[in-house]
Order: sequence, then C-alpha cells, then structure tokens
Amino acid sequence: MDFQLTALITTFTLILLFGVALNVGKARTTYKIDAPATTGHPKFELAYRVQMNTVENVVAFIPALWLFSYYVSVLWGAVLGGTWLIGRVWYAVAYCEDPKKRGGGFGLSFLSFVILTVGALIEIIKQMV
Repeated sequence: MDFQLTALITTFTLILLFGVALNVGKARTTYKIDAPATTGHPKFELAYRVQMNTVENVVAFIPALWLFSYYVSVLWGAVLGGTWLIGRVWYAVAYCEDPKKRGGGFGLSFLSFVILTVGALIEIIKQMV
C-alpha cells in the first residue's frame, strides 16, 4: 500500500500547525503580549484560541486519517483529509476575523473527521469479524 497521499496531508497539517503558531507569535509582537501570558488584547486571544483549537483537533485528526487510509482507502483518506484541512484553514481565518463566522469551517472539518473515524471503525470491525 502506498501512503504518499496520506503523508502529504499529514505534512500539510504540520504546515497548518506551524502557520497558526506563527500567527500567535506575530500577535504577541503586534499586541505586546509577553510569554507566557495567554490573555491580553482580544485579537491576540483569538489567534491563541485558533492555535489551541487546531492543536486539539489535530491530535484526533491524524490517527483518524491514518486509520482510514490504512483500513479503507488512501485516496478517500486524502480527499477527506484535504477537506478537513480546508475546513480548518477556513475556520482559522473566519475565527480571527469574527468568532461568529467560524461555523462553516468548523462544520466542514468536523464532518470530515467524523467520516474518517466512523469509516475506519466500521472497516476495522468488519475485518475482525
């Protein structure tokens, strides 16, 4: 089995993590928030929440992506993983602009995650039986 597409999505996910971390660093400088503070200017707090939400989601997304790719389909895993990434970028941009606009990106990434997780679970159980 060739997992290049899964690895590519994983690499793009790492780039996303780096991007949101960079955004927090930029906000720290712009709004003069010294580490380790996590509160201060509202725009800094938005950037920080985006980073933390992204990290929290990646912890669950990566295993779901790899399990789905291994047990179900590398191609569909990459499609769903790419959809998750698009949703998370949409979420990040919208959240920093106005937290009330984050719903679409959240919904897209959540749906992708659910399909990856449930799909992997079903196939694992099928193979066990």
